[in-house]
Amino acid sequence: MSITPHDERFMAAAIRLSRWHIGRTATNPSVGCLIVRDGVIVGRAVTALGGRPHAETQALAEAGALARGATAYVTLEPCSHHGRTPPCAEALIAYGVARVVISVTDPDPRVSGRGIAMLREAGIEVDAGVLEAEGRRSLAAYLTRQTKNRPYVTLKLAVSADGMIGRQGEGQVSITGPLARAQVQALRAETDAILVGIGTAIADDPLLTVRSPGLESQSPIRIVLDPALVLPLTSKLVETAREVPVIVVASEETSLLEAEGLPPSALPGYRGRATGLDPSFEPPTRGEIGKRRDPNSQDDSSSLAAADAGQGADTQPISPLVGEMPGRAEGGVSPADATDVDSRRAALEAAGVEVVYCNPYHPEVLLPALATRGISSLLVEGGAKTARLFLEAGLVDRIQLYQAPVVIGEGGIESPLDATDIPSGFAHTGTLMFGEDRLDEYERGL
Repeated sequence: MSITPHDERFMAAAIRLSRWHIGRTATNPSVGCLIVRDGVIVGRAVTALGGRPHAETQALAEAGALARGATAYVTLEPCSHHGRTPPCAEALIAYGVARVVISVTDPDPRVSGRGIAMLREAGIEVDAGVLEAEGRRSLAAYLTRQTKNRPYVTLKLAVSADGMIGRQGEGQVSITGPLARAQVQALRAETDAILVGIGTAIADDPLLTVRSPGLESQSPIRIVLDPALVLPLTSKLVETAREVPVIVVASEETSLLEAEGLPPSALPGYRGRATGLDPSFEPPTRGEIGKRRDPNSQDDSSSLAAADAGQGADTQPISPLVGEMPGRAEGGVSPADATDVDSRRAALEAAGVEVVYCNPYHPEVLLPALATRGISSLLVEGGAKTARLFLEAGLVDRIQLYQAPVVIGEGGIESPLDATDIPSGFAHTGTLMFGEDRLDEYERGL
Protein backbone atom coordinates (compact mmCIF):
# COMPACT_ATOMS: atom_id res chain seq x y z
CA MET A 1 0.00 0.00 0.00
CA SER A 2 1.39 3.41 -0.93
CA ILE A 3 1.92 6.09 1.69
CA THR A 4 -0.90 8.63 1.78
CA PRO A 5 -1.17 12.16 3.19
CA HIS A 6 -3.29 10.66 5.96
CA ASP A 7 -0.38 8.38 6.89
CA GLU A 8 1.95 11.35 7.14
CA ARG A 9 -0.58 13.32 9.18
CA PHE A 10 -1.02 10.54 11.73
CA MET A 11 2.73 9.86 11.88
CA ALA A 12 3.39 13.55 12.50
CA ALA A 13 0.94 13.34 15.42
CA ALA A 14 2.73 10.25 16.76
CA ILE A 15 6.09 12.05 16.57
CA ARG A 16 4.67 15.04 18.45
CA LEU A 17 3.31 12.65 21.07
CA SER A 18 6.71 10.96 21.44
CA ARG A 19 8.28 14.26 22.48
CA TRP A 20 6.21 14.38 25.66
CA HIS A 21 8.62 12.10 27.51
CA ILE A 22 11.97 12.80 25.84
CA GLY A 23 14.68 12.55 28.47
CA ARG A 24 12.36 10.85 30.95
CA THR A 25 12.37 7.21 29.81
CA ALA A 26 15.76 6.10 31.19
CA THR A 27 17.71 4.15 28.55
CA ASN A 28 14.64 3.37 26.46
CA PRO A 29 13.58 5.71 23.65
CA SER A 30 10.48 7.85 23.99
CA VAL A 31 8.19 6.36 21.34
CA GLY A 32 4.79 7.55 20.21
CA CYS A 33 2.04 5.21 19.01
CA LEU A 34 -1.43 5.85 17.56
CA ILE A 35 -4.07 3.20 16.80
CA VAL A 36 -6.31 4.48 13.99
CA ARG A 37 -9.52 2.86 12.73
CA ASP A 38 -11.55 4.31 9.87
CA GLY A 39 -9.67 7.59 10.18
CA VAL A 40 -10.36 7.93 13.90
CA ILE A 41 -7.72 7.64 16.66
CA VAL A 42 -8.97 4.93 19.05
CA GLY A 43 -5.77 4.54 21.09
CA ARG A 44 -2.68 6.62 21.74
CA ALA A 45 0.30 6.43 24.06
CA VAL A 46 3.90 7.43 24.64
CA THR A 47 6.57 5.32 26.36
CA ALA A 48 5.88 5.58 30.09
CA LEU A 49 8.12 7.50 32.48
CA GLY A 50 11.08 5.34 33.37
CA GLY A 51 10.85 3.46 30.05
CA ARG A 52 8.07 0.94 30.67
CA PRO A 53 5.42 0.05 29.60
CA HIS A 54 6.15 0.69 25.95
CA ALA A 55 3.93 2.91 23.83
CA GLU A 56 2.42 0.14 21.69
CA THR A 57 1.05 -1.96 24.55
CA GLN A 58 -0.50 1.08 26.21
CA ALA A 59 -2.12 2.30 22.99
CA LEU A 60 -3.47 -1.17 22.22
CA ALA A 61 -4.94 -1.48 25.70
CA GLU A 62 -6.70 1.85 25.24
CA ALA A 63 -8.09 0.80 21.85
CA GLY A 64 -9.19 -2.61 23.07
CA ALA A 65 -11.37 -4.50 20.58
CA LEU A 66 -11.26 -1.53 18.21
CA ALA A 67 -7.62 -2.37 17.45
CA ARG A 68 -8.71 -5.35 15.32
CA GLY A 69 -8.38 -4.36 11.68
CA ALA A 70 -6.91 -0.97 12.60
CA THR A 71 -3.65 0.72 11.58
CA ALA A 72 -0.90 1.36 14.14
CA TYR A 73 1.41 4.34 13.64
CA VAL A 74 4.67 3.89 15.57
CA THR A 75 7.69 6.21 15.57
CA LEU A 76 10.16 3.33 16.11
CA GLU A 77 10.08 -0.28 14.90
CA PRO A 78 8.22 -2.43 17.48
CA CYS A 79 10.55 -4.58 19.57
CA SER A 80 10.74 -8.28 18.77
CA HIS A 81 12.77 -9.64 21.68
CA HIS A 82 11.75 -10.87 25.10
CA GLY A 83 13.18 -8.57 27.75
CA ARG A 84 11.47 -7.44 30.93
CA THR A 85 8.25 -7.34 28.91
CA PRO A 86 6.98 -9.41 25.95
CA PRO A 87 7.70 -8.07 22.45
CA CYS A 88 5.48 -5.24 21.22
CA ALA A 89 5.33 -6.94 17.82
CA GLU A 90 3.58 -9.90 19.48
CA ALA A 91 1.07 -7.55 21.12
CA LEU A 92 0.22 -5.94 17.76
CA ILE A 93 -0.33 -9.41 16.30
CA ALA A 94 -2.45 -10.58 19.23
CA TYR A 95 -4.75 -7.55 19.00
CA GLY A 96 -5.39 -8.20 15.31
CA VAL A 97 -3.92 -4.99 13.90
CA ALA A 98 -4.12 -5.08 10.09
CA ARG A 99 -1.37 -2.59 9.22
CA VAL A 100 1.63 -1.04 10.95
CA VAL A 101 3.23 2.19 9.74
CA ILE A 102 6.74 2.88 11.10
CA SER A 103 8.89 6.00 10.94
CA VAL A 104 12.33 4.64 11.93
CA THR A 105 13.70 1.09 11.99
CA ASP A 106 15.44 0.19 15.23
CA PRO A 107 19.27 -0.12 15.05
CA ASP A 108 19.31 -2.20 18.24
CA PRO A 109 20.76 -5.55 17.05
CA ARG A 110 18.11 -7.37 19.08
CA VAL A 111 15.45 -5.78 16.84
CA SER A 112 16.84 -4.24 13.61
CA GLY A 113 14.27 -5.50 11.11
CA ARG A 114 13.17 -8.48 13.16
CA GLY A 115 10.09 -6.65 14.42
CA ILE A 116 9.04 -5.86 10.86
CA ALA A 117 9.68 -9.46 9.76
CA MET A 118 7.61 -10.84 12.65
CA LEU A 119 4.67 -8.61 11.73
CA ARG A 120 4.81 -9.53 8.04
CA GLU A 121 5.05 -13.23 8.81
CA ALA A 122 1.79 -12.83 10.74
CA GLY A 123 0.13 -11.35 7.65
CA ILE A 124 0.25 -7.73 8.80
CA GLU A 125 0.99 -5.10 6.18
CA VAL A 126 4.02 -2.99 7.15
CA ASP A 127 5.22 0.34 5.72
CA ALA A 128 8.42 1.88 7.09
CA GLY A 129 10.27 5.15 6.58
CA VAL A 130 7.29 7.49 6.90
CA LEU A 131 8.53 10.97 7.94
CA GLU A 132 11.83 9.29 8.71
CA ALA A 133 13.87 12.50 9.01
CA GLU A 134 11.45 13.92 11.59
CA GLY A 135 11.30 10.59 13.39
CA ARG A 136 15.08 10.31 13.58
CA ARG A 137 15.28 13.81 14.99
CA SER A 138 12.87 12.92 17.79
CA LEU A 139 14.90 9.77 18.53
CA ALA A 140 18.32 11.40 18.11
CA ALA A 141 19.67 10.58 21.58
CA TYR A 142 18.66 6.92 21.43
CA LEU A 143 19.93 6.46 17.88
CA THR A 144 23.29 8.07 18.66
CA ARG A 145 23.93 5.87 21.68
CA GLN A 146 22.92 2.76 19.72
CA THR A 147 24.93 3.48 16.58
CA LYS A 148 27.90 5.52 17.85
CA ASN A 149 28.28 4.23 21.40
CA ARG A 150 28.11 7.73 22.85
CA PRO A 151 25.55 10.33 23.93
CA TYR A 152 23.99 12.82 21.52
CA VAL A 153 25.85 16.08 22.21
CA THR A 154 24.20 19.50 22.14
CA LEU A 155 26.35 22.62 22.41
CA LYS A 156 24.47 25.65 23.74
CA LEU A 157 25.94 29.14 23.41
CA ALA A 158 24.49 32.55 24.25
CA VAL A 159 26.34 35.25 22.30
CA SER A 160 26.13 39.04 22.66
CA ALA A 161 25.80 41.46 19.76
CA ASP A 162 29.59 41.95 19.82
CA GLY A 163 30.31 38.21 19.75
CA MET A 164 31.02 37.59 23.45
CA ILE A 165 29.74 34.91 25.82
CA GLY A 166 30.76 36.63 29.07
CA ARG A 167 33.15 39.08 30.69
CA GLN A 168 36.47 38.23 32.30
CA GLY A 169 36.40 38.15 36.10
CA GLU A 170 32.66 38.79 36.50
CA GLY A 171 31.25 35.27 36.83
CA GLN A 172 27.85 34.72 35.29
CA VAL A 173 26.73 37.51 32.98
CA SER A 174 23.14 37.58 31.74
CA ILE A 175 23.16 37.79 27.96
CA THR A 176 19.72 36.50 27.03
CA GLY A 177 16.38 37.50 28.54
CA PRO A 178 13.97 35.50 30.72
CA LEU A 179 12.11 33.85 27.83
CA ALA A 180 15.29 32.42 26.33
CA ARG A 181 16.55 31.32 29.75
CA ALA A 182 13.27 29.48 30.36
CA GLN A 183 13.77 27.65 27.07
CA VAL A 184 17.22 26.54 28.23
CA GLN A 185 15.68 25.19 31.42
CA ALA A 186 13.32 23.09 29.30
CA LEU A 187 16.32 21.80 27.32
CA ARG A 188 18.06 20.79 30.52
CA ALA A 189 14.94 18.95 31.67
CA GLU A 190 15.01 16.64 28.65
CA THR A 191 18.78 16.02 28.78
CA ASP A 192 20.47 13.22 30.73
CA ALA A 193 23.65 15.11 31.65
CA ILE A 194 25.14 18.61 31.46
CA LEU A 195 28.88 19.37 31.22
CA VAL A 196 31.11 22.38 31.95
CA GLY A 197 34.84 22.95 32.32
CA ILE A 198 36.48 23.70 35.66
CA GLY A 199 37.12 27.31 34.64
CA THR A 200 33.39 27.91 34.25
CA ALA A 201 32.59 25.94 37.40
CA ILE A 202 34.91 28.19 39.44
CA ALA A 203 34.24 31.52 37.75
CA ASP A 204 30.45 31.23 37.54
CA ASP A 205 29.72 28.87 40.46
CA PRO A 206 26.69 27.53 38.55
CA LEU A 207 24.03 25.20 39.91
CA LEU A 208 23.24 23.60 36.51
CA THR A 209 19.89 22.28 37.71
CA VAL A 210 16.38 22.74 36.31
CA ARG A 211 14.64 25.55 38.17
CA SER A 212 11.39 25.81 36.22
CA PRO A 213 8.42 25.14 38.54
CA GLY A 214 7.30 21.53 38.26
CA LEU A 215 10.43 20.35 36.46
CA GLU A 216 12.94 20.50 39.31
CA SER A 217 13.07 16.70 39.66
CA GLN A 218 14.27 16.42 36.04
CA SER A 219 17.64 18.06 36.66
CA PRO A 220 20.40 16.38 34.65
CA ILE A 221 23.50 14.70 36.05
CA ARG A 222 26.17 17.42 36.30
CA ILE A 223 29.67 16.78 34.94
CA VAL A 224 32.77 18.95 35.46
CA LEU A 225 36.05 18.51 33.57
CA ASP A 226 38.45 19.05 36.47
CA PRO A 227 41.93 17.64 35.73
CA ALA A 228 43.49 18.37 39.16
CA LEU A 229 40.40 18.15 41.41
CA VAL A 230 40.25 21.84 42.29
CA LEU A 231 36.46 22.17 42.36
CA PRO A 232 35.81 24.12 45.62
CA LEU A 233 34.02 22.27 48.39
CA THR A 234 31.99 25.46 48.92
CA SER A 235 30.74 25.52 45.34
CA LYS A 236 27.03 25.13 44.64
CA LEU A 237 27.77 21.96 42.69
CA VAL A 238 29.48 20.25 45.62
CA GLU A 239 27.01 21.53 48.18
CA THR A 240 24.10 20.01 46.23
CA ALA A 241 25.83 16.80 45.10
CA ARG A 242 23.68 14.61 47.33
CA GLU A 243 20.53 16.10 45.81
CA VAL A 244 21.52 15.94 42.12
CA PRO A 245 24.57 13.84 41.11
CA VAL A 246 27.87 15.51 40.27
CA ILE A 247 30.64 13.71 38.38
CA VAL A 248 34.12 15.24 38.34
CA VAL A 249 36.36 14.01 35.54
CA ALA A 250 39.96 14.10 36.74
CA SER A 251 43.12 13.60 34.73
CA GLU A 252 44.59 10.12 34.53
CA GLU A 253 47.84 11.70 35.75
CA THR A 254 45.98 12.55 38.94
CA SER A 255 44.88 8.96 39.45
CA LEU A 256 48.48 7.76 39.11
CA LEU A 257 49.39 9.86 42.13
CA GLU A 258 46.96 7.95 44.31
CA ALA A 259 47.17 4.46 45.72
CA GLU A 260 46.70 1.76 43.12
CA GLY A 261 43.33 0.04 43.01
CA LEU A 262 41.13 2.97 44.04
CA PRO A 263 38.10 2.62 41.74
CA PRO A 264 35.85 5.51 40.79
CA SER A 265 32.80 5.56 43.01
CA ALA A 266 29.40 4.58 41.69
CA LEU A 267 26.41 6.84 41.37
CA PRO A 268 25.02 6.21 44.88
CA GLY A 269 21.57 4.79 44.25
CA TYR A 270 20.38 7.78 42.24
CA ARG A 271 17.00 6.93 40.79
CA GLY A 272 15.03 10.02 41.78
CA ARG A 273 14.80 11.49 38.30
CA ALA A 274 12.69 9.72 35.72
CA THR A 275 15.68 9.99 33.41
CA GLY A 276 17.93 8.36 36.02
CA LEU A 277 20.17 5.53 35.01
CA ASP A 278 18.51 2.23 34.21
CA PRO A 279 19.24 -0.23 37.06
CA SER A 280 20.57 -2.69 34.47
CA PHE A 281 23.39 -0.27 33.63
CA GLU A 282 26.29 -0.71 36.03
CA PRO A 283 28.97 1.96 36.46
CA PRO A 284 31.94 1.27 34.19
CA THR A 285 34.97 -0.38 35.68
CA ARG A 286 38.24 1.47 36.07
CA GLY A 287 39.34 -0.31 32.92
CA GLU A 288 36.44 1.23 31.00
CA ILE A 289 36.63 4.81 32.17
CA GLY A 290 39.99 5.08 33.86
CA LYS A 291 42.36 4.39 31.01
CA ARG A 292 42.92 5.40 27.42
CA ARG A 293 41.45 2.94 24.96
CA ASP A 294 43.93 0.71 23.14
CA PRO A 295 43.70 1.77 19.48
CA ASN A 296 44.26 -1.87 18.49
CA SER A 297 41.48 -3.17 20.70
CA GLN A 298 38.65 -5.00 18.93
CA ASP A 299 36.04 -4.69 21.67
CA ASP A 300 32.61 -3.32 20.70
CA SER A 301 32.98 0.10 22.28
CA SER A 302 36.34 0.75 20.63
CA SER A 303 35.09 -0.29 17.21
CA LEU A 304 32.04 1.90 17.59
CA ALA A 305 34.21 4.82 18.65
CA ALA A 306 36.31 4.24 15.55
CA ALA A 307 33.16 4.21 13.44
CA ASP A 308 32.18 7.51 14.99
CA ALA A 309 35.57 8.87 14.02
CA GLY A 310 34.54 8.24 10.46
CA GLN A 311 31.65 10.63 11.03
CA GLY A 312 34.06 13.48 11.69
CA ALA A 313 35.38 12.74 15.18
CA ASP A 314 39.08 13.45 15.62
CA THR A 315 40.79 10.53 17.34
CA GLN A 316 44.05 12.44 17.74
CA PRO A 317 44.77 13.91 21.19
CA ILE A 318 43.05 17.25 21.67
CA SER A 319 45.27 20.10 22.73
CA PRO A 320 44.98 20.91 26.47
CA LEU A 321 42.64 23.74 27.33
CA VAL A 322 45.22 26.36 28.22
CA GLY A 323 43.82 28.59 30.90
CA GLU A 324 40.73 26.45 31.57
CA MET A 325 42.30 25.22 34.80
CA PRO A 326 43.26 28.21 36.98
CA GLY A 327 46.91 28.18 37.96
CA ARG A 328 47.78 25.16 35.83
CA ALA A 329 48.06 26.09 32.17
CA GLU A 330 48.37 22.50 31.00
CA GLY A 331 46.11 20.95 33.61
CA GLY A 332 49.02 18.82 34.88
CA VAL A 333 49.83 17.81 38.45
CA SER A 334 53.33 17.57 39.84
CA PRO A 335 54.36 14.57 41.96
CA ALA A 336 54.72 16.85 44.98
CA ASP A 337 50.97 17.34 44.93
CA ALA A 338 50.12 13.67 45.50
CA THR A 339 49.02 14.01 49.14
CA ASP A 340 47.04 17.14 48.41
CA VAL A 341 45.30 15.53 45.43
CA ASP A 342 44.36 12.49 47.51
CA SER A 343 42.89 14.66 50.24
CA ARG A 344 40.90 16.70 47.70
CA ARG A 345 39.52 13.53 46.16
CA ALA A 346 38.53 12.20 49.57
CA ALA A 347 36.86 15.50 50.50
CA LEU A 348 34.88 15.63 47.26
CA GLU A 349 33.72 12.05 47.62
CA ALA A 350 32.75 12.65 51.22
CA ALA A 351 30.51 15.46 49.98
CA GLY A 352 28.79 13.08 47.57
CA VAL A 353 30.73 13.93 44.39
CA GLU A 354 31.79 11.06 42.14
CA VAL A 355 35.41 11.25 40.94
CA VAL A 356 36.31 9.36 37.77
CA TYR A 357 39.60 9.22 35.93
CA CYS A 358 39.54 9.77 32.20
CA ASN A 359 41.61 12.22 30.17
CA PRO A 360 39.39 15.33 30.15
CA TYR A 361 40.89 16.37 26.80
CA HIS A 362 39.80 13.18 25.05
CA PRO A 363 36.01 13.42 24.65
CA GLU A 364 36.15 10.48 22.24
CA VAL A 365 37.06 8.36 25.29
CA LEU A 366 34.85 10.10 27.85
CA LEU A 367 31.64 9.97 25.80
CA PRO A 368 31.55 6.17 25.32
CA ALA A 369 32.22 5.79 29.06
CA LEU A 370 29.16 7.96 29.77
CA ALA A 371 27.12 5.85 27.34
CA THR A 372 27.90 2.72 29.36
CA ARG A 373 26.08 4.42 32.23
CA GLY A 374 22.94 4.85 30.17
CA ILE A 375 23.55 8.53 29.41
CA SER A 376 22.06 9.11 25.96
CA SER A 377 22.15 12.92 25.76
CA LEU A 378 24.70 15.48 26.91
CA LEU A 379 24.41 19.27 27.01
CA VAL A 380 27.72 21.18 26.84
CA GLU A 381 27.18 24.63 28.37
CA GLY A 382 30.61 26.12 28.88
CA GLY A 383 32.99 27.64 28.79
CA ALA A 384 34.50 28.76 25.52
CA LYS A 385 37.47 26.40 25.73
CA THR A 386 35.32 23.38 26.58
CA ALA A 387 33.00 24.24 23.68
CA ARG A 388 36.01 24.45 21.38
CA LEU A 389 37.26 21.08 22.66
CA PHE A 390 34.11 19.28 21.56
CA LEU A 391 33.89 21.20 18.29
CA GLU A 392 37.51 20.40 17.36
CA ALA A 393 36.90 16.73 18.16
CA GLY A 394 33.93 16.66 15.77
CA LEU A 395 31.70 15.35 18.56
CA VAL A 396 28.95 17.98 18.58
CA ASP A 397 25.68 16.83 17.01
CA ARG A 398 23.53 19.92 17.53
CA ILE A 399 24.32 23.59 18.11
CA GLN A 400 21.87 25.92 19.79
CA LEU A 401 23.11 29.46 19.19
CA TYR A 402 21.31 32.23 21.06
CA GLN A 403 22.07 35.75 19.84
CA ALA A 404 21.09 38.70 22.01
CA PRO A 405 21.18 42.47 21.40
CA VAL A 406 23.22 43.23 24.53
CA VAL A 407 26.82 44.44 24.18
CA ILE A 408 29.53 43.12 26.52
CA GLY A 409 32.31 45.47 25.47
CA GLU A 410 35.81 45.59 26.96
CA GLY A 411 36.98 42.48 28.79
CA GLY A 412 34.57 40.23 26.93
CA ILE A 413 35.18 36.50 26.41
CA GLU A 414 34.98 35.75 22.71
CA SER A 415 32.54 33.09 21.56
CA PRO A 416 34.16 30.01 19.96
CA LEU A 417 31.77 30.43 17.02
CA ASP A 418 29.02 32.59 15.60
CA ALA A 419 26.42 32.28 12.86
CA THR A 420 29.02 33.06 10.18
CA ASP A 421 31.44 30.23 11.00
CA ILE A 422 29.31 27.19 11.81
CA PRO A 423 31.44 24.08 11.12
CA SER A 424 30.90 22.19 7.89
CA GLY A 425 28.50 19.27 8.09
CA PHE A 426 25.84 21.17 10.03
CA ALA A 427 22.52 22.16 8.50
CA HIS A 428 20.46 25.10 9.72
CA THR A 429 17.20 23.57 10.96
CA GLY A 430 15.30 26.57 12.24
CA THR A 431 15.10 29.98 13.87
CA LEU A 432 12.98 30.95 16.86
CA MET A 433 12.56 34.28 18.64
CA PHE A 434 12.26 34.61 22.41
CA GLY A 435 11.55 38.27 22.97
CA GLU A 436 14.55 40.10 21.50
CA ASP A 437 16.73 36.98 21.56
CA ARG A 438 17.19 34.84 18.47
CA LEU A 439 17.80 31.09 18.59
CA ASP A 440 19.34 29.42 15.54
CA GLU A 441 19.62 25.65 15.60
CA TYR A 442 22.06 23.61 13.55
CA GLU A 443 22.21 19.82 13.34
CA ARG A 444 24.59 17.26 11.93
CA GLY A 445 22.99 14.34 10.09
CA LEU A 446 22.44 11.22 12.19
